Amino acid sequence: MSMELYVRDLCTLLKENALEAKEESRTAPEAQRAFALGRLMAFHEVISLMQQQAQAFGISLEELGLDTIRPEKDLV
Repeated sequence: MSMELYVRDLCTLLKENALEAKEESRTAPEAQRAFALGRLMAFHEVISLMQQQAQAFGISLEELGLDTIRPEKDLV
């Protein structure tokens, strides 16, 4: 049970950080914009991979808390 809680909490934190990175990429000063966009792209890749792997292993995205984020729309 503790591993399930750990994974769900980790997914929640990653999702929150990804959405913060999106906002930062929009508001970053020009000198920091490339870094902010790179960080957002990394979160996009991680969230996408976690969702794909969950589906491959028959784990519902809802169980992980990743059902409310769509990287292809929410993290661009």
